[in-house]
Amino acid sequence: MSKTPLTREQIAKRIAQDFADGAIVNLGIGMPTLAANYIPAGREILFHSENGLLGFGPAPGKGKEDPNLVNAGKEFVTMLPGGSFFHQADSFSMTRGKHVDVAVLGGMQVTPRGDLANWKVKGAQLGSIGGAMDIARGAKQVFVAMTHTNKGEPKIVNTLSYPVTALNCVTRIYTDLAVIDVTPQGLALREIAPGYSASDVQAVTEPTLIVTCEPAVIAL
Repeated sequence: MSKTPLTREQIAKRIAQDFADGAIVNLGIGMPTLAANYIPAGREILFHSENGLLGFGPAPGKGKEDPNLVNAGKEFVTMLPGGSFFHQADSFSMTRGKHVDVAVLGGMQVTPRGDLANWKVKGAQLGSIGGAMDIARGAKQVFVAMTHTNKGEPKIVNTLSYPVTALNCVTRIYTDLAVIDVTPQGLALREIAPGYSASDVQAVTEPTLIVTCEPAVIAL
């Protein structure tokens, strides 16, 4: 079998499989927003956006965009029956009050402790952390969606070298090569992309991965 890294859409689809029915889920800017398009049939998820939305749905079809319906990344969304709008301060009260079940965030670096860097590369002059640290610390679980490497360099590292978003916050990592859990013992390799082996994933991961059995192939 040839080695086939997952696409952005496939990563988002795999993440959506792990949303529990009835969960309140915040989707970060970029790849995480794609997860709203892949909710399994029969499962109800309440998507939360820090600009004051709860209960939005997938992206609208071309030509059906409403300029008043955008998420925090200024991307067009749809609203589902029962969805609501509220002040941004109330939205962050939801997050800080631990009322968000899962946050899906992009990542530049993640460590075995679940430390996350996702808002600016070291040395960059531009960039703002915005509400990322509130969301990363306030959500009950934090899923990180990212590519496994950046120009060949591991993004899963022993120690952050980029500016910190939040420490000890990540629950699970989803990349184009693997699904990895953050555990008290370290990073546990759970699933791998088609054609890859545990050793392939380890070769592009700085920390030593915990592999207790042959990882399952990511099912999409």
